[in-house]
Amino acid sequence: MLTIALPKGRIAQETLAIFSELFGEGFEFESRKLILEAHGFRFLNVRNQDVPTYVEYGAADLGVVGLDVITEKELDIIDLLDLGLGRCKVAIGIRNEDALDWNRPDIKVATKMVNITKNYFASKAVGVEVIKLYGSIELAPLVGLADAIVDIVETGNTMRENGLKVAEDIMESSAHLIANKNSFYAKKEEILDLYGKIKGIVDKN
Repeated sequence: MLTIALPKGRIAQETLAIFSELFGEGFEFESRKLILEAHGFRFLNVRNQDVPTYVEYGAADLGVVGLDVITEKELDIIDLLDLGLGRCKVAIGIRNEDALDWNRPDIKVATKMVNITKNYFASKAVGVEVIKLYGSIELAPLVGLADAIVDIVETGNTMRENGLKVAEDIMESSAHLIANKNSFYAKKEEILDLYGKIKGIVDKN
C-alpha cells in the first residue's frame, strides 16, 4: 500500500479532485480525520509545509507540495511531476513609494522563506538581513521593521491592499508530486503506475 501525504490549505481541493477523477468517485477527509484509506492507498492530511518532511523521512511514500516549499526546505526527495495546481510566484514586495536599491549594503527583508531569500540575494551579490515572520508579512515594511518582504503572490491583491507593490519575481511555483527515495526504488512499479495515471489526468486538463 502506498502512503500519500496530501496538503491542507489552498491546493487541497484541487489535489483531491485529481484523485477523485482517478478513482471515478469523489472522496474527502472527514472533518478532523487525518488518515483516509481508499482504493488501496493510505492518505495523510497534513500541513503543506510538512509534506516534504513526511516524505523525506519515509512516513509517506509520495506527497503533493508546492515547489516553493521544496526549494525552501532543501530536502532530499525525488521531484516526479509538476501537477500545475496552485500556480503562484515568490516575489519581493516593497512600499509603493519605494524603489528596490540593489546597491544598498544591507537590505532588511521580512519573510517566512529564509533560504529562498538568502540564496536569491546572494545570487545578486547583495547583503541581506533576513527577519523571519510567520504571518502578516505585509505589515513589516509599513512599520519600518523591514525594507522589503519576500512572499507568495497569486493575484497581488494582498500587497496592493496594503500599499505594497511587486518589485521583482524570484521564482514561479505550483504543486508537485514528490517521492521518498527509498520508496521509489522499493515500490517503483506501484509508484510509476500511479505516476502515469496522474500524469494522464494532468495532461488532459
